[in-house]
Amino acid sequence: MHDLVFAALCLAVTATTPSSSGDWPQFRGPSGQGMAESAPMAWSEESGVRWKTALPGRGWSSPVVADRQIWVTTATEQEPTAEQVAKVRDKFHGTPNANSMNTVASIDLWAIQLDAATGDIVREVKLFHIDDPDPIHGLNSYASPSPVLADGRCYCHFGSFGTACVDCTSGEVVWRNALSLEHMVGPGSSPVVHDDLLIIPCDGCDRQFVAALHLATGKTAWKTPRPPIRKEDGDLRKAFCTPLVIEVDGVEQAVIPGAQWFIAYDPHTGKELWRVDHGSGFSNVPRPVFDGQNVFLCTGFGPTELWAVDPRGRGDVSATHVAWKATGKRIPTQPSPALVDGRLYLVNDTGVASCYDATSGELVWIKRVSGNFSASPLAADGRVYFCNREGITTIVEAGDKYVELAKNRLDGSIMASPAATDGDLLLRTDTHLYRINGE
Repeated sequence: MHDLVFAALCLAVTATTPSSSGDWPQFRGPSGQGMAESAPMAWSEESGVRWKTALPGRGWSSPVVADRQIWVTTATEQEPTAEQVAKVRDKFHGTPNANSMNTVASIDLWAIQLDAATGDIVREVKLFHIDDPDPIHGLNSYASPSPVLADGRCYCHFGSFGTACVDCTSGEVVWRNALSLEHMVGPGSSPVVHDDLLIIPCDGCDRQFVAALHLATGKTAWKTPRPPIRKEDGDLRKAFCTPLVIEVDGVEQAVIPGAQWFIAYDPHTGKELWRVDHGSGFSNVPRPVFDGQNVFLCTGFGPTELWAVDPRGRGDVSATHVAWKATGKRIPTQPSPALVDGRLYLVNDTGVASCYDATSGELVWIKRVSGNFSASPLAADGRVYFCNREGITTIVEAGDKYVELAKNRLDGSIMASPAATDGDLLLRTDTHLYRINGE
């Protein structure tokens, strides 16, 4: 049953297609919705770990897998001077982020290739060097967007710090590009590959647009401004969402939430297809999910809401195509939803898990689990995996009651979303990458 649902959703979502069951080529996997065919149940530092590899630098990007190779991105940082620290303190004095911003003297941004069987680091490819980079929020990293693998190439995105394409066989950097904007708190949106394009949301505090780059050259194929936003404060105009490309009645759509608006675009041209005004939400992080009928989207910060939108409309469909919405602090601002058998499973940033009926929006159950959360959940084998910042993965049954099946702990903090390959889990902590095959 679960395998049939997995296959159906992979067909409905036209994201990067894996070449084998072991591939996890983008953020949240082949479907872009955090769905795996299978995953282990029990592990610890002492058991169930196939290998554990120390990673240089710091990055919250999720691992991606293709052709038995794993890629991650990372940033190595140089300590800031006292003058740089003072400059950041003065810039954000009196703002909501005043006590949350970190700065460094310089960064080097890297793509790292590992052998999936052994965990050995195959190569480290230096992509960019940035002196005096813009500061980032303390919960963010300079390498938070996840890379994408397609046709033997790895596409690495670091927000305004640069985008690059690496040949997976030679390690050669094929091209580099940079899309200018001010993130305010650092980069967050992961790109997606669709056909011959790399689609990238660019929702800064200064400008908001979506761009597509040609995979072959890195040149801009199209660039579409976001709709007008009522709020003038740049902090309330930014967003960090990752696109989900779906097919609806034979038409492909790139659904990309942003501040104030949920929007769908033609992924080939950038033409806007529909939009929904969701109010005053901003800094959207969760990636949408799609069940073949509705797209489920989170509004971000501000009023935290989960909306179900029918993607069959055109133009401004705010008054006509919203199926339902759920409001409350239980809705996440960082982790994406998971969708299993007509149920939506969520965990908010402070560890409140909940389940909603995808058709009606009815709250099925709610339960507090331990820890704080940034990683998006993974669904496999009728189970949902919630990984927290304290290194604990809580596994619950996908069903109409909260049933906790296991808690597994690793050393370190899990900020990156999990990946799956050949029935194993890939978990990235703040210091290591693990391949988990369970007990």
